[in-house]
Amino acid sequence: MTLPAFKKHQYEFTAHIRDPKKNAIPDGIEDRRMGIYRELLYNNIEGFIASGFPVLREIYDDENWHKMVRDFFATHQSQSPYFLEISQEFIGYLQDERQADENDPAGLLELAHYEWVELALHVSDEIISMDDINANGDLLTQHPVFSPLAWPLVYQFPVHTMGPDNLPEEAPEQPSYLVVYRNRNDKVNFLEINPVTARLIGLLQENDSYTGLDAIEHISKEMNHPNPEAVKQGGSSALQELQQYGIILGTGND
Repeated sequence: MTLPAFKKHQYEFTAHIRDPKKNAIPDGIEDRRMGIYRELLYNNIEGFIASGFPVLREIYDDENWHKMVRDFFATHQSQSPYFLEISQEFIGYLQDERQADENDPAGLLELAHYEWVELALHVSDEIISMDDINANGDLLTQHPVFSPLAWPLVYQFPVHTMGPDNLPEEAPEQPSYLVVYRNRNDKVNFLEINPVTARLIGLLQENDSYTGLDAIEHISKEMNHPNPEAVKQGGSSALQELQQYGIILGTGND
């Protein structure tokens, strides 16, 4: 099917902006004018990615950073027209499209995901409602309710400590268990937790009928722990700490 002339011209125009090295300037447009569009669009996209992934930007030198962003700009077919979702599109590019480069840090995708999570929570329009939640409920005898703005995560790399001066060459033996959350002051923070607390959170989120004590006893049996009372005390302390940070909002009003 032959394209109308104006559509053909539009495709040539955008193809050149995306990848000027491979696609010639459309006929009838001088390079100086085209250069304005080339710089404006690329700089906008690069700026959003740099602000959304500040640690990644620090890790890469200018040459390799722009090489990666330019490849994203030239080859990725974004599914969203919104600037706030550019970071999510970039994650998709890193995961499914980018060819590994010798300059990439180990754990690149995990680090990028962690930075995306921080941004996603920061801009989320999710509203925390305390309807049907008892902020003073007993976390052991009732079902703890978690904030929708608290995301439990596990990474093979210590993404929360990675930076230009701390780039492990391989994943450590122990994964990093984190809860990334937005508090009532709309500040995004993270809490590092241990595997047992991560399991406790998982059980409570998967089982609406579980009380805090049900989840703790479940873990105690899984561990075949010789001192269930110690597990109960540790689990109770973990639940209280999660509530102090606003990760747990309270208990359900059944």
